[in-house]
Amino acid sequence: MSSANSGFVADFRKFLMRGNVIDLAVAVIIGGAFGKIITSLVEDIITPVLLTPALKAARVEDLQLLSINGIKYGVFLAAIINFLVIAFCIFLLIRAFEKAQRKFVRSGEAAAAAEAAPPDPAMISQERLTSALERLTTTIESRQA
Repeated sequence: MSSANSGFVADFRKFLMRGNVIDLAVAVIIGGAFGKIITSLVEDIITPVLLTPALKAARVEDLQLLSINGIKYGVFLAAIINFLVIAFCIFLLIRAFEKAQRKFVRSGEAAAAAEAAPPDPAMISQERLTSALERLTTTIESRQA
């Protein structure tokens, strides 16, 4: 193997091991699983509960069988419902994440404010008094010698 090829392989290995690539791979896998869950939610729960009256009126047992002149608008309706449910779930997740983030930032700001709080005036007075007494003691000792 030439050094150019080994450099390419090393660069490719570095690229694969970067956090962004791993995070993206995890996101794709979780997204695929999440998509299956949402599809099942729409097809197995929401569609039968919400659309059963409409399907009975159209004399169709499955939403995906709805069609007019070969146009399968039932499949399109199922895709729209699926999209809306996914968008709503993502909205709820992002909203919960932002709320937790705001709470975390507020607690961090409170800790920073406590650290940056001005010192107690009594402590400042005591430190000044102690310093003055030390200077006075030093002055008196130097005069006695």
